[in-house]
Amino acid sequence: MADEQRGRILVVDDEPTIAEIVSRYLERAHYDTAIAADGHAALARASTWHPDLVVLDLMLPGLDGLEVMRLLREAGGPRVAVILLTAKGEESDRIDGLRLGADDYVVKPFSPAELVARVDAVLRRHDEPDDGPEPALVFGELQIHPSGRRVLVGGEEVTLTQREFDLLAFLARHPGQVFTRDQLMEQVWRFSFYSDTSTVTVHIRRLRAKIEREPAQPRFVETVWGVGYRFRP
Repeated sequence: MADEQRGRILVVDDEPTIAEIVSRYLERAHYDTAIAADGHAALARASTWHPDLVVLDLMLPGLDGLEVMRLLREAGGPRVAVILLTAKGEESDRIDGLRLGADDYVVKPFSPAELVARVDAVLRRHDEPDDGPEPALVFGELQIHPSGRRVLVGGEEVTLTQREFDLLAFLARHPGQVFTRDQLMEQVWRFSFYSDTSTVTVHIRRLRAKIEREPAQPRFVETVWGVGYRFRP
């Protein structure tokens, strides 16, 4: 029944068998699904069908998955969630995908049932209720405005990526508390299973370059050697 549909999922994969199996499992879970075999077809379909989530293979002919995700993000309108499908040897591309704002990833070969569970989890996070505007977090010259996703240093606005902002806001909401890289991956990226935490280190370095007067001697985002990071209010 149409009123039982839980959301729209666009499956993008140039391997017809994989696309069909994924689509079938999602339909059994009461998702409305569509299939695209390449990046251009995916963008065209997304522009008219407006999916809630895209299951996106990284290795696509013509336009690869990372470029498709970038163009989806630039299209405007409501944010579309993205789960990347990657091969075991595509770790660097996987990290790039996380940095660009992917919501999750699944490594081939994968269990279709597991993928459905990942889709459920991502969409559940997107549907979390908004409890109203959160007040600004002010620490001297640093101002963090969660509602508008704006950061000002000394009255000047700085531009952060989605993950950079999420990382800073999370740390600032827990001043003085030390978090390991694994904990940050779980709390900010929502990945409790991700073994390579180098993306956290990269984001911390980029964040410091944007908000710290002296990134080599950070005032706000401190390293606790051998443990992780903490925000100093």
